[in-house]
Amino acid sequence: MSGIPSITVDELPVPFPEGVTVVDVREPIEWQQAHVPGSVHVPLGQFAERLGELPTDDRIVVVCAVGARSARAVEFLLQHGHDAVNLDGGLVEWQAAGRELVAGDGPTG
Repeated sequence: MSGIPSITVDELPVPFPEGVTVVDVREPIEWQQAHVPGSVHVPLGQFAERLGELPTDDRIVVVCAVGARSARAVEFLLQHGHDAVNLDGGLVEWQAAGRELVAGDGPTG
């Protein structure tokens, strides 16, 4: 999806800096299996109805498994005035870079 702003795993410091919210748009079963610590879970299918739950002043980094679903979410966020970027390569790249993942329900936003 060209034209969608994105960042690489290496460009996203951990812990996340102030003013950055990471949103995971995968399905609940995927979230429970593994997700980025500190991320917020808003499945893509619920994105429009839960838009008001997302911070309006933060940069939103959107993540999915490989970057396709998150790119759609970023496009939606940009259309609604949010500062949003796609995490290039999603959790596949996150894990390949040796970054921590956690399992379980955790916070769901």
